[in-house]
Amino acid sequence: METVIYGIKNCSTMKKTFDWFEARHIAYRFHDYKKDGVDPARLRTWSTRLDWQTLVNTKGPTWRKLVAAGQPPLTRVDEAIPLLVAHSSLIKRPLIETASGQLVVGFDPITLEATFSHH
Repeated sequence: METVIYGIKNCSTMKKTFDWFEARHIAYRFHDYKKDGVDPARLRTWSTRLDWQTLVNTKGPTWRKLVAAGQPPLTRVDEAIPLLVAHSSLIKRPLIETASGQLVVGFDPITLEATFSHH
């Protein structure tokens, strides 16, 4: 298995993530939600390994637009997954799946250093 970084290319947090990996010469594959889509089955798998609410970016403009348009609060994973598929920018970025299968959500250099210190 390889390390895969999931996200959206034109995002400042993603740029920081790519720079962090490249500065340490850590190989990865990038999965761009806008070009490659979002797999509902993968979201469901991630949501069984993480609290599904960890996956939802409620701080970004897409969430604010949905709330302004009357989006009801999400209370179950079954409500969240179709919304995340339809609006991939609602998925927190980056979401990193390591070669060993560990999931890291968000850009935190300390967490990344601890996760990838063996490289």
